[in-house]
Amino acid sequence: MDLSELNARGLVLLGCGKMGLALLEGWLKGAVQPQSVHVIEPHPSDWLRGTGVHLNTPLPSDPALVMIAVKPQMMGDALPQLAAMGGGATVFVSIAAGIGLGRLADALGATTPVIRAMPNTPAAVGRGITALIGNAHVPPAALSLVQALLAAVGQTVVLQDEGQMDAVTAVSGSGPAYVFHLIETLAAAGVEQGLPPEMALQLARATVAGAGALAEQSGEDPAQLRINVTSPGGTTAAALAVLMDAGTGFPALLPRAVAAAANRSKELGQ
Repeated sequence: MDLSELNARGLVLLGCGKMGLALLEGWLKGAVQPQSVHVIEPHPSDWLRGTGVHLNTPLPSDPALVMIAVKPQMMGDALPQLAAMGGGATVFVSIAAGIGLGRLADALGATTPVIRAMPNTPAAVGRGITALIGNAHVPPAALSLVQALLAAVGQTVVLQDEGQMDAVTAVSGSGPAYVFHLIETLAAAGVEQGLPPEMALQLARATVAGAGALAEQSGEDPAQLRINVTSPGGTTAAALAVLMDAGTGFPALLPRAVAAAANRSKELGQ
């Protein structure tokens, strides 16, 4: 499957909330033609209405790809609507957390090509990262095309085993919330030290965003970046002595948090 086949046979997007909108916007900025896209969304935005895509109209019987972008709790209602398209050449992609390849194949047909993907919320600003894995029926060309489609909202990684998805959920899926909480608590700490709340929040936001951009763009190991800004006996060293404490700092806290998220992901997938 390639882009020309996708445009010829059609792409179905089931659900167009924040993540679906981000994906669709990226596709339409690329080489996906609006007239090839069929969107099912009960509460369409004004932007969606003006894109030129087929909106809430009858779906093609044999689309090249179906992207399922509804919430996990809605999958029970969504999958039966799509079952008639299964078992053929249509590739299905699910971005619903906790819904495994086996459950998707049970609903869509044992021989159906199915890809499971886990994007994260920075996709809304084109800075997300998505992990994906396909079942044995997904052709390599189809997996490559789906990677390219998901790259419209950020980076992609292909997993070797579906069991890795729980760790992905805990690191990058839930990870933005950890960073938001860091900004929140860093700003609050600045207020405690005498800064006005608005200024403290501005400093915290810009510091975290800038450090993240530097870590991504510099190519240096984050440990080396930390060393680069830490003068012996200086202010950063004093703070890191607290944050890097083996019993109470990040080395103890973050593994516990990630493990909790991964365990919950496993529970939700059962």
